[in-house]
Amino acid sequence: MPQIRRLPETLINRIAAGEVVERPASALKELVENAIDAAATQIAVHIVEGGLSRIEVTDDGCGMSADDMALALERHATSKLPDEAIEQVATLGFRGEALPSIASVARLSIESRVRGADEGWRRVVDHGIVAEEGPAALPPGTRVRMENLFAKIPARRKFLRTSRSEYAACLDVVRRLAMARPDIGFTFTHGDRRIFQLQPGQQVEERVAQIVARELADNGVSLDMERGEMRLTGVAGLPTYNRGVADHQYLFVNGRPVKDRLLTGAVRGAYADMLARDRHAVLALFLTLPPEDVDVNVHPAKTEVRFRDSAGVRGFIVSGLRQALSTGDRRSAQTPDAAAMGRWQVEPAAAPQPGFPVQDTMRSIFGGRDWSAPQPRVGEPAAAWRGAESDVMALPQGRAEAAEDLSEEARQYPLGIARGQVANTYIVAEAEDGLVIVDQHAAHERIVLERLRAAGAGDKVAASQALLMPDVVEMDEPACDRLEEQIDKFAELGLVIERFGPGAMLVRALPASLKRADPQSLLQDLADDLAKHGDSLLLGEKIEHVLATMACHGSVRAGRTLNVTEMNALLREMEATPRSGQCNHGRPTWVKLSMDDVEKLFGRH
Repeated sequence: MPQIRRLPETLINRIAAGEVVERPASALKELVENAIDAAATQIAVHIVEGGLSRIEVTDDGCGMSADDMALALERHATSKLPDEAIEQVATLGFRGEALPSIASVARLSIESRVRGADEGWRRVVDHGIVAEEGPAALPPGTRVRMENLFAKIPARRKFLRTSRSEYAACLDVVRRLAMARPDIGFTFTHGDRRIFQLQPGQQVEERVAQIVARELADNGVSLDMERGEMRLTGVAGLPTYNRGVADHQYLFVNGRPVKDRLLTGAVRGAYADMLARDRHAVLALFLTLPPEDVDVNVHPAKTEVRFRDSAGVRGFIVSGLRQALSTGDRRSAQTPDAAAMGRWQVEPAAAPQPGFPVQDTMRSIFGGRDWSAPQPRVGEPAAAWRGAESDVMALPQGRAEAAEDLSEEARQYPLGIARGQVANTYIVAEAEDGLVIVDQHAAHERIVLERLRAAGAGDKVAASQALLMPDVVEMDEPACDRLEEQIDKFAELGLVIERFGPGAMLVRALPASLKRADPQSLLQDLADDLAKHGDSLLLGEKIEHVLATMACHGSVRAGRTLNVTEMNALLREMEATPRSGQCNHGRPTWVKLSMDDVEKLFGRH
């Protein structure tokens, strides 16, 4: 029988480091949390090469003496638990593992000065071994520097990602912690470039909008409600202001950023009947409740929590969100600015022609205008319609056309001949053997996807339409990085973009099939797609998701009124398109009721 032995201290520290320090962002989280717990009012974070080379965190907090610094580098030594009541912990860090764990897998330098002391103290630990120690000159507070993470553990080092990926993870960590404490000022720099600087003493809504997106201030509702000893505050985005991934949902429990399944499930439940299944709300929620009602000691990284009354917490969040959204659910996401509105075009109407000319009619539906020519703008004379209000303001009337007998040629069409449109969404067609109902958006989404696939097959470059004026799309830096990595592949698909500074992309041309797509929303969804499916998929699989997103943006929307010729053109195109029976999301594009089924509905059998 193998003999049980006590592990050496160095190995114990490395095992603990495996739980606490997975990547540079994990170490950064622990260091910033320590600065917050030290009652700092200003925190400066500086990283190099995404944190792979260096991470430095400077604060103006209470500082440490030489003796406290030596003790802080021992395992399970902390000032954040004054007694054994761990359920009453109110600080972010309390395990006492972070500093010794980081010091065991990197070179860690700590300089600190207690307020009122004549000088500070410095201690350097290199992969678990004390390398330097002595006095240090610095203002009151603490400066911690971590360098060469996993330099002496190559097996761990090779599992780290690129500097861009590690930078994105570090940025997310600092954003979440800065959002949790709007009373603290944060400065974040990467290399020689300042990413953001946040002033202390901001309101929660102001801090959230500054970090997440400036549009959230106009496209969200504020929350502030209580139930018993629980309180829920924050900002919830309108259902129409959504994203393709859930990365923009920021959840906090007692000031602690968490990624908890119960809370994300509650958010999904609150938006259940207002969002499509593949869209996600944008929000920042701050839940406050007594410390004894939540266990924050579930996970070594303290990103998960457990509630004593999980059902009560979930119900409170769902009802709180729904109540807040009920005050703003009559609003939709804000419209574009005046310049964007001025680019709207007058839509040409297609005149019915015999024989259903598919290509010409499809262009009339989905855009065939010349972007290189000067474009007409929609305008309204000051009072040109005065006196005709009853006509101008009347509800739009549906077009009706006389039904005709099915011709011999029409009898050969599997999807039949269009007879009308229901709810400006569904095309009703008559086939020889029954009644066909088509979802126009889902159907055209599949058609556009197959066109894009065909255009991008092999070495062929898809046709693109140059924009008269290139569009500048502002996004956060990690999203721009993801798009920049795929620029060449996008160009093959007809989407020509280039980097335009750290936080913007320049759109020079769109695929010919997507002339009417909005570049801002298109690029945002493409970046979300790459974030969601990026590192785990091969390039070919990534492009499949990208094509599906582009197809959704380029397809005719539900609510668009079509005439009979346009409907027939869509039906003929469906018949010639592979896999046209389902859309890109797996939903059916058409259903058929046989004449027998119709007769059964009326009791004729």
